[in-house]
Amino acid sequence: MKLIVGLGNPGLRYANNRHNIGFMCLNHFARMQGIRLDSKQGQARTGTGEINGEKIVLARPQTFMNSSGKSVSRLVQKYKIEPGDLIVIHDDLDLPLGKIRIRQGGSSGGHKGIESIINELGSQDFIRVRIGIGRPIGADEASEADVIDYVLNDFDPDEKQIITEVIPKVSEAILCLLNEGLTAAMNKYN
Repeated sequence: MKLIVGLGNPGLRYANNRHNIGFMCLNHFARMQGIRLDSKQGQARTGTGEINGEKIVLARPQTFMNSSGKSVSRLVQKYKIEPGDLIVIHDDLDLPLGKIRIRQGGSSGGHKGIESIINELGSQDFIRVRIGIGRPIGADEASEADVIDYVLNDFDPDEKQIITEVIPKVSEAILCLLNEGLTAAMNKYN
């Protein structure tokens, strides 16, 4: 069994924010697989399905980004998920807009949602699908408040066009991860 989590903030106010790219990608993947995220468990919106005979659980934590680990740890415990069977989709300031990077393990890189998951699980060994959102202009001088403002704002029209093209590629990358494994997905999408 695999648990696939998209990170973001719940509510219409945040729906199109840069920080919500994990939710956007998970929603697309769910639609492509015919999975409805219509259950509530572990402080998350969830849905279940099957791909190539393996059960998958999709989840959008409703705890807000910085407390994502609370929801993820509940689901990991409920479904008895090993770290290598957890896939987390999230935004990454340090990647150029629209770039995809897949890896297993490593630090949070300053991402508060990933930091929360690591702290709650006591493990870094889960798989991350990172989607680049770039940094704000003048990032070298940007304060933490500027970065927070940037991630909690919507993509501008030019960025939105790039993101619209990337979201289906993330779904392809997840399918590759599930069907061909981590190494194949990293080789194909990194």
